[in-house]
Amino acid sequence: MADQVKMQTSESGSRADAIFNILPLPVFVLGPDDRILQANHAAQAFFETSQSMMQRHYLSDIVPFGSPLLSLVRSVRSQGGSVSEYRVDLGSPRIGLDRIVDIFVSASSEDDDAVIVMLQEKTIAEKMDRQLTHRSAARSISAMGSMLAHEIKNPLSGIRGAAQLLETSVGDEDRTLTQLICDETDRIVKLVDRFEDFADGRPIEREPVNIHSVLEHVKRLAGSGFARNIRFVEQYDPSLPLLFGNRDQLVQVFLNLIKNAAEAIGMDTIDGEIELKTAFRPGVRMNSPGNKTRVALPLEILVRDNGPGVPDDLMRSLFDPFITTKPSGSGLGLALVSKIIGDHGGVAECESQPRRTIFRVLMPMYTPQDGRSV
Repeated sequence: MADQVKMQTSESGSRADAIFNILPLPVFVLGPDDRILQANHAAQAFFETSQSMMQRHYLSDIVPFGSPLLSLVRSVRSQGGSVSEYRVDLGSPRIGLDRIVDIFVSASSEDDDAVIVMLQEKTIAEKMDRQLTHRSAARSISAMGSMLAHEIKNPLSGIRGAAQLLETSVGDEDRTLTQLICDETDRIVKLVDRFEDFADGRPIEREPVNIHSVLEHVKRLAGSGFARNIRFVEQYDPSLPLLFGNRDQLVQVFLNLIKNAAEAIGMDTIDGEIELKTAFRPGVRMNSPGNKTRVALPLEILVRDNGPGVPDDLMRSLFDPFITTKPSGSGLGLALVSKIIGDHGGVAECESQPRRTIFRVLMPMYTPQDGRSV
């Protein structure tokens, strides 16, 4: 009988641990001295450290000095019950500066000395709102791209042809001017071609895609060219399910993001580093345009660089067309990234501080017709 009771207790504890860890929101338990006793997977992801490492610290070690969370915990210890506070900044240099959360603190019903803390990050909802704005901007560029392709490219070919004819009958001094006309015409055609990328409204041909294969392909391309002086670090989740998308377009997305990261670091930087990271984040869902159901986006792909960071005044409009920090950039690269990820039903966002700029992509996974995940 005693063995049976022990077995039932053990099974009950295992089920409780499984439920605790499957919760999509960060939850952790504090002991009487505010030492962290337990943290679920979402909390470990939020603080970017393992449970064993968190258990070595007190709450004051992992949140900013004077954080409202500390006073909320003290209030629950002295008065009991539950308290909450909204839009609290828990950001730090280690986990990122823009970490706005709603906080819920409650006394444990099983242990009078323990306190349970749950966090709900607000930036996810705000990122999704901005993603809808980015998609609207991309649709506007789509219409502009179609118009430019029709109204500009044909006359430009005539201008270039005329300049080439003139080049055969003018002197060396004037030939420089005709060559300038040809060069500028070619430059405008290339810009219009980039607009046309937005104008392709055909449905995406999708298939199961191994995102690690995409990242390794892009890394090889970058490492043999524009990022040959930069060290790559990979942190891949080997159990990550397949992604449902278009492989060629995803190569275009991550080649663009890695190219941006490499250019931000610069060719002359000695310690340039780009990290490629994948993770499974259950619980993230968003409304898809034209679809009443909320789509799960559990696949997270990160591209992090140690460049100087994105200026604060550009952060909110970074994915808008014509926004760029490059003297010779067109400002269409990240707008195209936003469009492609949006067409896949995903979210692309950026958070930045000096020597830690992260582009985060959240995507749906592939699910066969029988409903099984792969």
